Amino acid sequence: MLELRNVTKIYNPGTVTEQRLFQDFSLTVEEGQFVTVVGGNGSGKTSLLNIICGTIPIEGGDVLVDGTSIAKQKDYQRCAALGRVYQDPSAGTCPHLTVLENLSLADNKGKAFGLRRGVDRRRAESYREKLRALDLGLEDKLDVGMGSLSGGQRQAVALLMATMTPLRFLILDEHTAALDPKTAEVIMALTDQVVREKGLTAVMVTHNLRHAAAYGDRILMMNQGRVVLDRAGAEKQATSMEDILEQFNRISLECGT
Repeated sequence: MLELRNVTKIYNPGTVTEQRLFQDFSLTVEEGQFVTVVGGNGSGKTSLLNIICGTIPIEGGDVLVDGTSIAKQKDYQRCAALGRVYQDPSAGTCPHLTVLENLSLADNKGKAFGLRRGVDRRRAESYREKLRALDLGLEDKLDVGMGSLSGGQRQAVALLMATMTPLRFLILDEHTAALDPKTAEVIMALTDQVVREKGLTAVMVTHNLRHAAAYGDRILMMNQGRVVLDRAGAEKQATSMEDILEQFNRISLECGT
């Protein structure tokens, strides 16, 4: 179980541009839940992910996994149980390395490197099979530079890399936003498959309301650092894109945005 307890987040404290985004914010994500998060710009969606991942500090409160605080852990320490896929297809991969080298780096996450080769070609066939399962024609591109792949192919490899080692939490930061509609559908289907097969707890921020309605078993809508809509289970499954859009427009009118 992942829990944010009474979290306070202040940007630029003590300055004229100070912004208190979260104030005593609490959220619990149950083991195995796939949570989709929507909301307008500045609502706190990405900050929520950054707080979970430890990439930004908090001014108060705590972040806990199974009741144990991880708030003081560095982001690289949290990565032992957490994988993240970013909006930019190039952010989760190394463009100047080959596909094989990228997969090898991901496969060694959390391990001591030492003075040995980072690439073990004996595992190449295993990587090839993982790529073949993506059904994107990547199985024959192990020696191709990552930077030469299409955005969708890179995002698929980034998703694979994020989940290669055992982990519990998958963080998805608008990971289809930079892709064309057809490729975005492919990546979302792959995402859903990975989450289900590995039994992961997933939190996905998206601006695509149809994806928010179609995927996951819980939906959150955020506004100004608060959760203004929270539906799970059967209630979530009964929520359509039109329902989400209606709620979004209503909140925008109430807030003057």
